[in-house]
Amino acid sequence: MSIWNRISDALKALRQGEGLAQVFDRLRTPPERSVAFTIAVIALGAKMAKADGQVTRDEVTAFREVFQIARADEAGAARVFNMARTDVAGYQEYARRIRSMFDTDRQALCYLMEGLFHIAMADGFYHPSENDFLQDVAAIFGLKPAEFRALKARFVPEAEPDPYAILGIAPGTPLPEARKAWRRLVQECHPDRMIARGVPQEAIRLAERRMVDINRAWAEINGDSHSDTHGG
Repeated sequence: MSIWNRISDALKALRQGEGLAQVFDRLRTPPERSVAFTIAVIALGAKMAKADGQVTRDEVTAFREVFQIARADEAGAARVFNMARTDVAGYQEYARRIRSMFDTDRQALCYLMEGLFHIAMADGFYHPSENDFLQDVAAIFGLKPAEFRALKARFVPEAEPDPYAILGIAPGTPLPEARKAWRRLVQECHPDRMIARGVPQEAIRLAERRMVDINRAWAEINGDSHSDTHGG
């Protein structure tokens, strides 16, 4: 059974009256936890796509980019997206359930937020209602305001592209401490470590973009420091 059939079965159980808690309880252990992660992105992404009043083709395309859906699974994925979009459960309940499932793996929650930001920016416009939605989900996930600002700085062109925010450190942090923060984030994003923690494959793909942003932020901080000290 493909992952999309398993996801579809889980969502059907929800629509037939089974509680969200019961469905997610069945998906707590690998490999089913990957199904729960995918459902969370689908449900939250579908509901966020409605936050600005419409679901665009670009947003659906962005969703497909996150999951790299095979052609044979496209129909099933589209059915799951539409089921999640019309599901009666509110997005806060999905967010709370996924928080409880990944509470010991905060990085998985950060990667889920990255997927949502990717979908939000697919149409080239960051709608205020999308910002409110994402802030609320981030708060439910337990992300700190600084972590949310770091995500926003990476994904939203109009946001201040602060390299210190991306590394999660204060502006003007001494270079040795900035280097430590950069190395820690690089280690957290390493695919081998993520696979060992049982992080879903979709999150590992999202981490590749995060690695690019982290390295770019470090290069900017390191370059500015060298410039300020004339190479010293």
